Amino acid sequence: MGPLSGVRVLELGSFIAGPFAGQLLADYGAEVIKIEPPSTGDPMRRWGITKDGESLWWPAIARNKKSVTVDLRGEPGQALLRRLVANCDVVLENFRPGTMSRWDLDYESLRAVNPGVVLVHVSGFGQSGPSAGHAGFGSVAEAVGGIRYTTGSPNDTPARSGISLGDSLAALFAVIGTLAALTERGRSGQGQEVDVAIYEAVFALMESMLADYHVGGVIRTRSGSVLPGVAPSNVYPTADDAEVVIAANADSVFGRLTTAMGRPELATDTRYATHEARGAAMTELDSLISDWTATRESKDLVELLQRHGVPVGMINTAASILTDNHFAARDMILWRQTTNGTELPMNGVVPKFSRTPGAIDHIGPSLGADTDTVLTTLAGVSPDELTTLRADGVI
Repeated sequence: MGPLSGVRVLELGSFIAGPFAGQLLADYGAEVIKIEPPSTGDPMRRWGITKDGESLWWPAIARNKKSVTVDLRGEPGQALLRRLVANCDVVLENFRPGTMSRWDLDYESLRAVNPGVVLVHVSGFGQSGPSAGHAGFGSVAEAVGGIRYTTGSPNDTPARSGISLGDSLAALFAVIGTLAALTERGRSGQGQEVDVAIYEAVFALMESMLADYHVGGVIRTRSGSVLPGVAPSNVYPTADDAEVVIAANADSVFGRLTTAMGRPELATDTRYATHEARGAAMTELDSLISDWTATRESKDLVELLQRHGVPVGMINTAASILTDNHFAARDMILWRQTTNGTELPMNGVVPKFSRTPGAIDHIGPSLGADTDTVLTTLAGVSPDELTTLRADGVI
């Protein structure tokens, strides 16, 4: 029984930002009912790398969820959803702002049938403001929120991280907002709206970027694999063509690094003895360290630095993670079998709970697998009504 056991969530929407938030809530034990369009379902079912036409991401991002098909574009489907809302704690949606209102599924409409419902919106630019109605995927929000300008090499155009970072950040803030609203509801008995804008989720991570510019006159920009003035903290080569990250910019840690290198005199050399000096001599210092790391095998190098208390880590790939005993020891690689018999590894549950751990009960369900059961038990739909709704294409 996870910590959110007893919480019921209706997940509306598609792709990443909303569904990843739903995945996390389900990981923690919430009953997450995913509402999908009949016939087509969430496009995420076919997104990215596929096997036999099925996404390899779908089993994970939809794990622990129930799938119910309802056409929300028409009044019968909208009425059906309101009946479900009466017995749910949270509605999580990531449509473009205004869509829920057009469908008479805005907060006031849902509150009328369930005063305690928490309605969580996830959108590119939020539910208010001059840009609210603009289309906005996570990639655009990363640009607007400021992180793209600071990502990449100094002489190149702004880069992306290689994953859908903005969408995932928004999902995390959606989960935080959901839990905060449910906690407050425990005191007041009232639900509320939670408005998550993807660009704001990105912007929230941008540290002192505004103050650095407005007061310090510095515009944070792209700096490649380092942070300006922070050294040594970089990517270093090894003898077996691997790469490691070493973070030894603090005085005491730098001393331990130089001891491991067999060059303890570097710690008291005036060129490197202080944080400021090391930052100024970053290029020279990184060259010294790279010349040393390049003579050692990655496994031996990591073990040596760990023995000396120096923060170090391999730059992992999917292949190396699958054989990493620390990932395995903490249940961060979980194997499940898909409907077509494929053995599929997926990320484990984060964080770990001591008394009420999260778990993966089942992988992403087939489209509409739970439609009849959920509509019968939670919306009071009769067998005859199910037949009519299905014949009319509502479910």
